[in-house]
Amino acid sequence: MVQKPISQIIRTATGLVLGGNAKLRSRADRVVDIIIDTADGASETIYATTRALREMNTDLAHTDIGHQASHFLVPTSNSLDRHADDIHREAMKNRRLIQKVLEIVYVVTTLIISLNLVALIALTVSGILKYRRTLYMLIAACWTFTVFCWLLFGAYFFIASFARDACTALESFQINPYNNSLSSVLPCDELLSAESILYNVSEGIHRVVHTINRALSTDYGNVAQICNPFSGPPDYNYKPDQNCPSSAIKIGDLPRIIKMSTCTDTNCKGGVLISRRDYNNIEAYTTALKRLLDVYPGMESLAECNTVYDSFSDILDKHSEPLKKNAHMTWGGLAFLSVVMVALVLVWTFQAYHEQNHHHNFDTSIKPHSSTVDMLELGTVKEAKADTNLSSVSQMTVD
Repeated sequence: MVQKPISQIIRTATGLVLGGNAKLRSRADRVVDIIIDTADGASETIYATTRALREMNTDLAHTDIGHQASHFLVPTSNSLDRHADDIHREAMKNRRLIQKVLEIVYVVTTLIISLNLVALIALTVSGILKYRRTLYMLIAACWTFTVFCWLLFGAYFFIASFARDACTALESFQINPYNNSLSSVLPCDELLSAESILYNVSEGIHRVVHTINRALSTDYGNVAQICNPFSGPPDYNYKPDQNCPSSAIKIGDLPRIIKMSTCTDTNCKGGVLISRRDYNNIEAYTTALKRLLDVYPGMESLAECNTVYDSFSDILDKHSEPLKKNAHMTWGGLAFLSVVMVALVLVWTFQAYHEQNHHHNFDTSIKPHSSTVDMLELGTVKEAKADTNLSSVSQMTVD
């Protein structure tokens, strides 16, 4: 029978669709997780920066520049918090939406394709066993599933096009991250202004450390040198490990060293006597500077979108081509399955129609034969009755 090889082909196509659908769902989940996790990481970096700014404001509150620092740090931290909230909110909204869509598409596809296979098997069994009423119902069901397969083909063709466009958007993001369709999730353009702020911070810290080191060298016989974490002009790059000799004091160690080498009590021995006010100012400045340097690498990476570049490079290198391949395999399998389903259902429909006509013609050919037999039997009965009546009359005459 022609239905048997077609049924085997449909089972193969069904496995192709289900396998491609599962791989596509898994790959899409990983890509979405990378993008959304990158956005979450950006918001966490901003939150860490705002915490550091608020702590700096607390450190500098009782110094000579406390009011001036508060006037800058508080509005800046509030503005950064709003940006972080926006990024986090957009990331959560997009994650929920995309995951919901992926879940619905995966479940609906798996359900329809599985039910289609069950209906196909039942159709084959009913056709073999000649259950005509059930056969007609299953043919109608298979026509319905065939329509659904074509609809799913259209949906996955769109998904494949969307995946291709998404990979193109990632590539264009690497070329120009400041004017891209992904800017709503990862707004590098909104963080671009931070580069000028970071540059001013880098220049200021480098200038202060350079001035202190020059004073230590000329006025105190080069008793110590402070590690300058930034390179010289014009770039002022943050390279703490490259710009410092091994004997230099790191800025992060300054609060501890100042506490060990200075004192505010006139009875102290071996320490540099400074006033309580100067000591508090120096301790506050160095602590605030340390807090700023702790969050500087993260802010620099965020402002330059380095984290985003790394994440998108990972997607393009490891997931982009497999994602497009899985989407192509799924819609290709659906197209193949839909075409073969049309052929199979047409074959079953034609066969059912042919058998119905054959059965009708057979019943029609039986009826005349039966009528003739009935008439012959009726004639025989009449003759028998006539003979019986004649015999009765003859008997009465004899009597």
